[in-house]
Amino acid sequence: MAAPPSNNWDMTAALTDLTGWLIQQGLGNTPVETWLETFCVRLVEIGMPLHRVSLSMRAHHPEIGTVAFRWSRHGGNERENFQRTRDAPEEYLSSPIYHLLSNNIEEIRQRLNVPDPDLDFPIFDVFRERGATDYFAAKRMFLREDHAAPIDPMRTEEGVVVSLTSDAPEGFSGVHLDSIRHLLPPLCLTLKCAANRLMAEDITAAYMGRDASKRVLSGDITRGSSQTISAVILYFDLRGFTKMSETLPGTAIIEMLNDYFGVVVDVVERHGGNVLKFMGDGMLAIFDMEQIPDTRRVALRAVLELRDAFGPLNERRTASGLVTTDFTLGLHAGDVLYGNIGGKNRLDFTVIGPAVNTTSRMQGMCSAVDQAIVISARVAAPVLADVPQLVSLGQYRLRGVRERQELFTLD
Repeated sequence: MAAPPSNNWDMTAALTDLTGWLIQQGLGNTPVETWLETFCVRLVEIGMPLHRVSLSMRAHHPEIGTVAFRWSRHGGNERENFQRTRDAPEEYLSSPIYHLLSNNIEEIRQRLNVPDPDLDFPIFDVFRERGATDYFAAKRMFLREDHAAPIDPMRTEEGVVVSLTSDAPEGFSGVHLDSIRHLLPPLCLTLKCAANRLMAEDITAAYMGRDASKRVLSGDITRGSSQTISAVILYFDLRGFTKMSETLPGTAIIEMLNDYFGVVVDVVERHGGNVLKFMGDGMLAIFDMEQIPDTRRVALRAVLELRDAFGPLNERRTASGLVTTDFTLGLHAGDVLYGNIGGKNRLDFTVIGPAVNTTSRMQGMCSAVDQAIVISARVAAPVLADVPQLVSLGQYRLRGVRERQELFTLD
């Protein structure tokens, strides 16, 4: 480990330089995983006896509640996502972080190599086994001036918890801790930049889909802006939803939609598709032909997997005494306009065009042809020789569509 600077001027100059560098990482939107290691190594080089550093902050994600970034002098970087849960695990309840958040304190510090520590938590034994001698943690809430005020550990606010351990025999000195406190504001500013970017990515991806999210965050937000892409279009709908919604309580309807849509979205996204919107009990998704090789076969594999997934899902729901249903689906291919439509201050990033309308009409034909899945010739014809499950249903005239369409299904 590098020796500490020879005097306080050296330390002040090093901290000033590190502060400017940290701010630049925030301005440049450098990922935390990238700058954290350099930041910690530079601290070690100016004499900070770091053994481990952890930064944790709230996530704006449907399933992830908190994200933690960690650095270890002997183990490199890691990122851990903590799932949202109503019941906190015992490991968290008995942690120094939970103690720090829930009490009227701004920071905690505990020497780990003393006989009778004032504070002791199970994780401290793990740190001791790894050679740690000192522990320091501080909380900084972005929207508060009083950082000491307690907050609900199960509903953390925008902010960061920083924890550090040392393995030096004497642990952290007063100068070390003052240096850490000096770096907390620029560190929080850089982390807030990262948090805001993560928040934007997670929220837009959750509500718009991954591809639309990337396009919007890259600046594609002008009303009317669009591009023509070739895509396989998927329209999905649950059978009998209107009747069920009239007889089931609202909470049961929401639970049912989440159950079925959870399966559908998972299948579509695992095959590279983009879910664009939910419409009551319906869903619109696309498979971009410019991004997914052999798009027609990929989309058909997704539909086959979706059909197979509904059996186990309905068995599970039946075993739990829940209402079950089936689905109808239309699959078509063509050019679509992909972009922003709507009002001045409320836009929707979606696809429009004749191919989208045709897909909707095809999905509406499921009852007429007594099939759950209806596929157009534009999807089926080029792959008929390789997908033996495809069966022609004959030609049909669709309402609002000029040309007759040969429709297929999956046997």
